[in-house]
Amino acid sequence: MIIATGFSNRNVAVFGLGKSGLATVRSLEAGGAKVFAWDDSVAKRDEAKQAGVKLSDCDQWNWAEMAALVLSPGVPFTHPEPHRTVKAAQAANVEVIGDVELFQRALTASGTGARMVAITGTNGKSTTTALIGHMVRRCGGHAEVGGNIGKPVLELEAPKPSTVYVIEVSSYQIDLAPSLAPQIGVLLNITPDHIDRHGTIEGYAAVKARLFARQGAKDTSIIGIDDAYSTDICTSICAGRQSRLVPISVGKALGRGIYVIDGVLYDSTGSQAQKVDEINDFKTLAGAHNWQNAAAAYATGRALGFAREKILSSFESFPGLAHRMEIVADRNGVRFVNDSKATNADAASKALATYDNIYWIIGGKAKEGGIESLKSFFPRIRKAYLIGDASDDFAATLEGHVPFEACGTLERATAAATRDAENDAQSGEALRVVLLSPACASFDQFKSFEERGDLFRSLVVKLVANRGGAAA
Repeated sequence: MIIATGFSNRNVAVFGLGKSGLATVRSLEAGGAKVFAWDDSVAKRDEAKQAGVKLSDCDQWNWAEMAALVLSPGVPFTHPEPHRTVKAAQAANVEVIGDVELFQRALTASGTGARMVAITGTNGKSTTTALIGHMVRRCGGHAEVGGNIGKPVLELEAPKPSTVYVIEVSSYQIDLAPSLAPQIGVLLNITPDHIDRHGTIEGYAAVKARLFARQGAKDTSIIGIDDAYSTDICTSICAGRQSRLVPISVGKALGRGIYVIDGVLYDSTGSQAQKVDEINDFKTLAGAHNWQNAAAAYATGRALGFAREKILSSFESFPGLAHRMEIVADRNGVRFVNDSKATNADAASKALATYDNIYWIIGGKAKEGGIESLKSFFPRIRKAYLIGDASDDFAATLEGHVPFEACGTLERATAAATRDAENDAQSGEALRVVLLSPACASFDQFKSFEERGDLFRSLVVKLVANRGGAAA
């Protein structure tokens, strides 16, 4: 556990008692703070009680006696309107911060020399975070991975000189971390998202840019420049010369930076561009979106001082991230891919762009726009298998373009897709892919996309085992 420093014998308010909120309470109390904790959700308050947290109604807090308000990143800070605790804290000149800020202060106070890699971006940050953590470990380092992925940041192990913290940070967390200063900051991309929480796309981009605001000359900024907002941030940092800057790109050669062309990774951070390796052969890093993740991870590895050969070896052994184009099994010319995290059409497009000969399991609770935007990928799809509430609407979109079968449930869809893919694969042609990439939320039939993906994985493992194969 990371022990929060600077609040011994002082009152600290904590609002929001999810996983990160509970970790924050424990961290503050370990540091000697008197914690006043609350959540508007009755269910969360009950969970907190069961975890031994003493509750205190936020509407009864005496703000004149509070040293800080630690706000859950899921609670509105600025838009669409600050939460009432934020308004009260600001009116009393009480600082409002988040768990990542507590982490940064504790790391600075430790004096251990432990390093932090902080990764953000609209898309790909979870995979990149997991990949970098895997790379650090395979290259002989001690990685602690968490933040917006997996463990709350304050639940990670206490810093040691050898520790490399690999932290996924959302825009919400950056907004609540004014002291954030990673030794290596990674910005993958910026596309419209979370506008309700930041007011405008420009406001969203400005928060992302703050990842680099407190970096120094010895720190490294790694920035994807394949979108206009990230390019502007890169240009601003270059003009200010505040840190070592490494641009990354997929699809265009860079005079200086790391880039990928047609699945080949190049390093032009030296006097001339050098071909590093063909990364399109790495199964768990398939697709252009994953090439960007790999470029960012490679740049991070080089900034950490790792040898190229070890970095590439770690990419080859990377198992992938659950529910994000996760390869569940390969058997007799058929690959089974769990992309349950694809809860909208844009997310599903990444998997559809990666494979051909797709047996597509699709459906659930549809998002606005449905799958109209995916029509350019329809020639890649051999057949679609419809599940959930969106079945009728998706059938209308697919009619005349893609053969489809209304299956209703994931169990029936998985069995049908497996049957058809295996029958077609007997012809000895190219790889067939049974792909769960629903382009829908899961809440019509499942509690979460994780539950949906877990069921698909278990179904595939059973089907493959019954046919004498093994999971990946």
